[in-house]
Amino acid sequence: MLDTRELEALGIGRGDRAFVDLSPADLVEHAVRRGEAVLTSDGALRATTGQYTGRSPKDKFVVQRPGSRYEISWGKVNQPISPEHYQRLKRKVLAHLSERDHYVFNGFAGADADYRMPLRVVTEYAWHSLFVHQLFLRPTPEQLQIHRPEFTILSAPGVHADPSVDGTNSETFVIIDFEENVVLIGGTQYAGEMKKSIFTVLNTRLPYAGVMPMHCSANVGAAGDVALFFGLSGTGKTTLSADPKRSLIGDDEHGWSDHGVFNFEGGCYAKCINLSQQAEPQIWNAIRFGTVLENVVVDDATRMADYASQEYTENTRAAYPVEYIPNAVIPGVGGQPTTIVFLTADASGVLPPISRLSHAQAMYHFLAGYTSKLAGTERGVTEPVPTFSTCFGEPFWTLAPQVYARQLGERIQRHGVDVYLVNTGWTGGPYGVGRRMNLHYTRTMVDQAIGGALKHATYERHPVFGLEMPTACPGVPSEVLSPRGTWQDKAAYDAAANALARKFLENAKRFDLDAEILAAGPVVQG
Repeated sequence: MLDTRELEALGIGRGDRAFVDLSPADLVEHAVRRGEAVLTSDGALRATTGQYTGRSPKDKFVVQRPGSRYEISWGKVNQPISPEHYQRLKRKVLAHLSERDHYVFNGFAGADADYRMPLRVVTEYAWHSLFVHQLFLRPTPEQLQIHRPEFTILSAPGVHADPSVDGTNSETFVIIDFEENVVLIGGTQYAGEMKKSIFTVLNTRLPYAGVMPMHCSANVGAAGDVALFFGLSGTGKTTLSADPKRSLIGDDEHGWSDHGVFNFEGGCYAKCINLSQQAEPQIWNAIRFGTVLENVVVDDATRMADYASQEYTENTRAAYPVEYIPNAVIPGVGGQPTTIVFLTADASGVLPPISRLSHAQAMYHFLAGYTSKLAGTERGVTEPVPTFSTCFGEPFWTLAPQVYARQLGERIQRHGVDVYLVNTGWTGGPYGVGRRMNLHYTRTMVDQAIGGALKHATYERHPVFGLEMPTACPGVPSEVLSPRGTWQDKAAYDAAANALARKFLENAKRFDLDAEILAAGPVVQG
């Protein structure tokens, strides 16, 4: 249990303006009374985040200290900032929080008790505290009595950096310090920064404990068969893992230990643009009292949510406890995976809707992490942009990519895991010409892969990418399975395939790949 003297020791006033471990109902009342958010007709709390409706990766920093116990891979993703600049901004944040009411959440990250990290989040807004209450693991009253945080987030959107003196790139900052075990967030109201900062912390710590951190969702069948879904935001991790026929372990971030798979979180953070009850019933039904809706348009008179509207952003979100999904696994732990699905939203319309990967191809595509960055997930992205995000989550990795790839490769071989690449992006042409993959067909293909029906299917090889494409899949029209066949202009498809292959080959130059993995990449034709 938090003694307010702990806040005083941290530097946040006298602690008498702190609201500590409030219930969701209390936090909803505070948020509404303070004008931070409104209630919808379904009972959810809707907040908007102003200028920033997605993550700000160019504003993320790691404090660079000599002799750090972690080997940070410095660069455009992990930008260094000096301890002096960090301390200056920390003083600003602490002073800001001290001058006003603030909210404290004590909880955990990591459902496996052997690797669980106690954390504390201090926020300026009540709705932010509700967000982290629903997204992280919520302690029991007994656990709260002995709770001592190993990492603390200090979130103060009202604090803006001055790049000329604070060493930042803009007014916004997300700074992780692995010596003081503190995350500083300022200049942005986007709640996802809190969630992703803790993911980044775990991605740094866990490999040293023999655990592979993963940007993936996970579910399990009645027979105990665990499936993992790797992919960036908007590729379908949450949608495809929320399967009424299977139990949900978690929708976004997991660890893979010698025990099996475990969820980092206690909630889900689902995209809800164009959400419908028919297509995504589990997510639809999870939107009720206690859920936080972020940047969803709500009618002023009826308070009904308009999930089709992009008035604020395409990156609309719903944050809710994982137990709002009826078949969620509590606690979020499972056995060793039997199937891995790499998800890509290919805006070029080139990649097959599903293909089977050899071990070398799995390693190649994991390191590539190809997808199209979808509108709204980051500042400035307004339409799909082809991108390579190493290990399907480059913005969140702090160690060298080979560290995570080596862990994955060893586990795939040890446990005999089947790996598939699934394109949830475009077919029949590129973005603007073709159409988005039919979700029903994608679900069916994934079901058949996880269920084993594709293990012994007949395959043909893609001429450029060498991917094994099934010639038939129960429940899916055969003409859907070959991407070239869905294009009216076959020559245009061939040109697009070669153009994408060249992007893959250029990206591969970033890594020191052995001959077998390098040979698993595409081959430009003609």
